[in-house]
Amino acid sequence: MKRRGLIGTMFLLLACVPLWSEDFITKMEYAKMLYSNPRGIGCNKCHGEKGEGTIISQYTLKGKTVTLEAPNITNVSKERFFHALTTQHKVMPTYFLTWQEIDSLFYYVSSEVKK
Repeated sequence: MKRRGLIGTMFLLLACVPLWSEDFITKMEYAKMLYSNPRGIGCNKCHGEKGEGTIISQYTLKGKTVTLEAPNITNVSKERFFHALTTQHKVMPTYFLTWQEIDSLFYYVSSEVKK
């Protein structure tokens, strides 16, 4: 009987170990993962690996070259960043992100510029 109690206590203690351990991934790792694939198409595909902005496409319209560019997002305010991700745009898809996800994305792009 005592052995069952000891085994039960050990099992309970081992089950609680994950509660005291480090997070599985860091905040930056989570943010980078989210930036690369928030809902199918990553932010990095248009805004670059660190949010620096890129040329998405160039085409000719009526004899003139038209360039479609994704802006640098490393230096925008948090308010503008949140607004951009919660409103519809002509080119950028709507991702339906949570506030926590948007905050993580902002953390990533605003932190990466300092590296």
